[in-house]
Amino acid sequence: MEQNQQIPVVDLFSDGGADPNPGKGGYGVILSYKGARKEFCQGFKETTNNRMELLGVITGLEKLNKRAIVNVYTDSQYVVNGIEQGWAKKWKQNNWYRTKKEKAINRDLWERLLELLTQHEVHFHWVKGHNGHAENERCDALATQAINQEELLEDEGYKLQEEVKAENAIASRRVLKEGDLCTKCNTPVIKKPSKKRTVKPGQTHYFEYFLSCPACHHPYMVEEAKRPIEEFKPPQLF
Repeated sequence: MEQNQQIPVVDLFSDGGADPNPGKGGYGVILSYKGARKEFCQGFKETTNNRMELLGVITGLEKLNKRAIVNVYTDSQYVVNGIEQGWAKKWKQNNWYRTKKEKAINRDLWERLLELLTQHEVHFHWVKGHNGHAENERCDALATQAINQEELLEDEGYKLQEEVKAENAIASRRVLKEGDLCTKCNTPVIKKPSKKRTVKPGQTHYFEYFLSCPACHHPYMVEEAKRPIEEFKPPQLF
């Protein structure tokens, strides 16, 4: 019966890159099963090293038409660690945020890879690149061949990921002084005096001023404005 048939064991070798990075890119893939071997490669007009490394593995897995045990060999620690260290699963659980402020890069490809991992039993193996590993060297050659092809495809997800990177740069930017750009709307912030308040029990410091965005009114409390409570001057009653 079919359910008793042994699950096929497939070796998947993959390599990818961009030259320059970002720039024209490509991947090369080898699928090997019981001595039979197939090669695949594809080039793109503009992409990144990491996207090509991911897409190579994804392409190899998508070529399989039935469930298999797959040994993936790649020189990309980004890909191996993303799965083996649980990074991609964690990002997905956190609504694709890598940190509280920064979104995960290459979400579109990580989602495809995670879905494929539910369809096969996949084991990832890191190999050192450009170190004489025959299949890795061949995949590198295939990727280079793909980059140099005349007809290159558009990497539809690349521009979206560049937008995510720009958003992350803004989110991680710190507002420290008057004139710095607001992280919400990119407007230069201005200095505003803090409202006078009574001192609360146990209070050790207060803020003499704060920075505020004149466009979206987002406030920023900065270390430079912090003063010890001994310097606090309560409002005059008369």
